[in-house]
Amino acid sequence: AMGCYAERLGEDVETWRVVGLLHDFDYERWPQQPEHTREGAKILRERGVDEEIIGAILSHAESNHAEYPLDRPIRKVLTAVDELCGFITAVAYVRPERLTGMTPKSVRKKLKQPSFAAAVSREDIARGAELVGLDLDQHMSNVIAAMQRVSKELGLA
Repeated sequence: AMGCYAERLGEDVETWRVVGLLHDFDYERWPQQPEHTREGAKILRERGVDEEIIGAILSHAESNHAEYPLDRPIRKVLTAVDELCGFITAVAYVRPERLTGMTPKSVRKKLKQPSFAAAVSREDIARGAELVGLDLDQHMSNVIAAMQRVSKELGLA
């Protein structure tokens, strides 16, 4: 999804994809804020990763917004797609055809079920659409299309 939004906005697709791939690499070890993202940032700095990438990753954790505000497109988009990608993945897992034929309507239907993927913040999903300046259906459509492009790699074909 990050790469697709980078293409739409005329940004560096490779950098945005790297941010999308790395942003939660530390989550299994440090699932709670503020450790999540901060511990990962230390590891990335030790490996010489560009500060733009690290700043974007840090910005997707609300506990870091004072130091890493959502003031750049890459930061806004990462925050906007993070919860939605997870939710769309959950929807795909309960569909026989996975991502194939998925529409915003099918995602909305599941959003209305509080018990479905209950850990995913519906508020964050709605706020994400606002961050990218789109209505929720258009934002969902963009993310679904982006995920469909790599559905085999995601194991959701």
